Amino acid sequence: MTALIVAAGSGSRLGGEMPKQFRALGSKPVLAHAVDALLGHPRIDAVRVVVGDGQDELATSALGGRDVGALIRGGRERHDSVRNGLEAIGGGVVLVHDAARPFCPPAVVDRLLGALDGHDGAVPVLSVSDTLAKGDSVLRDPVDRARMLRVQTPQAFHAEDLLYAFDEAKGAAPTDESSLMLAAGLKVATVEGDAMLDKLTGPADWARAEALLAARLVGRTGMGFDVHGFAGDGPVMLGGIAVPHERGLAGHSDADVALHAITDALLGAAGLGDIGAHFPPSDPQWKGAASEVFLAHAAQLIRDGGGLIDHVDCTIICEAPKVGPHREAMRARVAGILGVGVAQVSIKATTTEGLGFTGRREGIAAQAVASIRMELNQ
Repeated sequence: MTALIVAAGSGSRLGGEMPKQFRALGSKPVLAHAVDALLGHPRIDAVRVVVGDGQDELATSALGGRDVGALIRGGRERHDSVRNGLEAIGGGVVLVHDAARPFCPPAVVDRLLGALDGHDGAVPVLSVSDTLAKGDSVLRDPVDRARMLRVQTPQAFHAEDLLYAFDEAKGAAPTDESSLMLAAGLKVATVEGDAMLDKLTGPADWARAEALLAARLVGRTGMGFDVHGFAGDGPVMLGGIAVPHERGLAGHSDADVALHAITDALLGAAGLGDIGAHFPPSDPQWKGAASEVFLAHAAQLIRDGGGLIDHVDCTIICEAPKVGPHREAMRARVAGILGVGVAQVSIKATTTEGLGFTGRREGIAAQAVASIRMELNQ
């Protein structure tokens, strides 16, 4: 079975220059949310994406390497894009879904596939709870809502039946594929939909989606610690900044204890191991590497998992060099690497009052705490 995600629209009703399917919702683009929801379903064999002219670069960036095969070129209207997608994927069962519906509960997919047995198609629906009426500037005739349904996506079909419905439509411009199927005399079953599938259309929908996403995230905290001894000539790399000092730090990379501690704190919060597991000291490619590479990698893993970085706090422990004059530059550098605001980064420094290896000026240590939010199943 193939899921076909239509992402070729302009999203003009939401405003802004970037189409809504490529905008960031939480920590990742809307399209990435939609793809992840279907890629993770055990009964879906492949996910393909239809994009509009000139959208390949935006789509590739939004997808971030997700396995969706080659992008499919869309058409002038939505139904043209769907038909192009159908012709690209061939036969079999197909789920046609809108990229602007980023959250698809697995149970809806299960219900659709169950209903497809014995029917030509199946769609998720919700009952209408509001009063319905005709009118313009003046309220006119009420409409009986007893048999009114809100039709959502994804919609399930046998691809050959849907292509037949397109052929029968003879140029009609339906708002969804179930309308085509009905016009062709085919039988479409209804299953229970979900409010999570409501479409992103206007600003209020975006605010609702942000709230839904926030409700799915839980707070996590991670701790990190690192230490390096002095060796060689300075400067010292601290918090991504070259700090003037007569001696440098010994380490396989650039030995930035602050960035190493923050990286481990983030990996720990996400349950992704430690810095050594991702960048083994035994691997020669990391010899002399800039530690910002490690920190950026940890941040990207969290974003790829749908997580958000709320705050990082690092304490640098040393007698020298003095951290205070460089504190704000470090905060700005760490914030830039993580893609967060400077207010979300704290850099502090302390001494050990002459005690221990740091007190003897043999090296520098750092400890960090990171607060993130991720989905429960990550």
